[in-house]
Amino acid sequence: MAVSPDDAEHLAAPVTAEFAAAEQTVLQQLRDLLSPGIRRTGWAQARTAAAGLLRRALQRLLPGLRQRATQAAAAAVAQAVQVGDQAARRELEQHQLPPGPNDLDITPTRRLTRALTEDFEPVYARILRQPQDVYRDVVAAVSADVLNGQITRIRAAQRALDEFANRGITGFVDGRGRGWELTTYIEMAVRTTCGRAAVQAHVDRLTAAGHRFVFVSAPGGSCPLCAPWEGKVLALAGPAGPHEVEVPHAVTGRPVRVQVAGSLMEARAAGFQHANCRHSVSLYLPGVTTLPTAPPDAHTYENTQHQRYLERQVRRWKRREAAALDDAASKAARVQIRAYQARLRALVRETGQARQPAREQIGRAR
Repeated sequence: MAVSPDDAEHLAAPVTAEFAAAEQTVLQQLRDLLSPGIRRTGWAQARTAAAGLLRRALQRLLPGLRQRATQAAAAAVAQAVQVGDQAARRELEQHQLPPGPNDLDITPTRRLTRALTEDFEPVYARILRQPQDVYRDVVAAVSADVLNGQITRIRAAQRALDEFANRGITGFVDGRGRGWELTTYIEMAVRTTCGRAAVQAHVDRLTAAGHRFVFVSAPGGSCPLCAPWEGKVLALAGPAGPHEVEVPHAVTGRPVRVQVAGSLMEARAAGFQHANCRHSVSLYLPGVTTLPTAPPDAHTYENTQHQRYLERQVRRWKRREAAALDDAASKAARVQIRAYQARLRALVRETGQARQPAREQIGRAR
């Protein structure tokens, strides 16, 4: 069976859920600490004095989060390896081919797990520090605006909380220099690692069974990083770049020539099978496998990206609703949620794309 990073998407959910819950807890702590006495004189002084309560609450939050996230990450990577290995076994069985040795080297799995949990460390530091900065900024902004007579205290506090809710906890930068929100970053990291683990286990099983090539699926609607590899043959090892090789026919053993687009390692280094990628790789049998082509009615990349944008807006306004200090702010957020959900319904109706309600929940996939 084919394997893609998308096959490991569900494995990221338990890890992401831990950080999403922590972010929601932080947002509620901010709201609850800023709310008392907000309509009374002396609010700023009282809230400044209460800053230590937030710091201690955050310090209590982190140890349990670290333990649960580490355990969930290790389980996710281990399951991803099983997904990839089992897919390769089924693929070989389908073609009545031997599966190779029973056990494969688990060192790469341990290495991936360790690297993933190390990626979490800056996140814990950010969870501890950024809410305290936001809290101080809110108190200062509210005090200044109210003193200037520009805005009521509750409106000033709500505006500051809304800004934080719009972004969530931020400041995470990947290897390409892109900024991410907390749960976006975590899910990207876990899905990428689990995707790599699944694909690597699949490749390791095929290699151990003596096979040299895989081919890339062609679902259509490809992004620029994956389009060059769609429907092409990739070598599991060997030289980079397009080349032609003569190999035995998988059934007759007679020589056949295979056009190879490059190596799988080369393709992945160029961005193929990035997080959220839907392209899979499957065993290529020389002279037997027919390479796929994209269907003419494939969803366009632009449509899928527009759907992701609308999903982000739904999540954004759900965070705004969670940060509401009064009924008016909560009602305004719900209006926006329904408006963006209506646009999502219209989009999937027009394009035939599948709506994914889980992606509209706070803290879910980006």
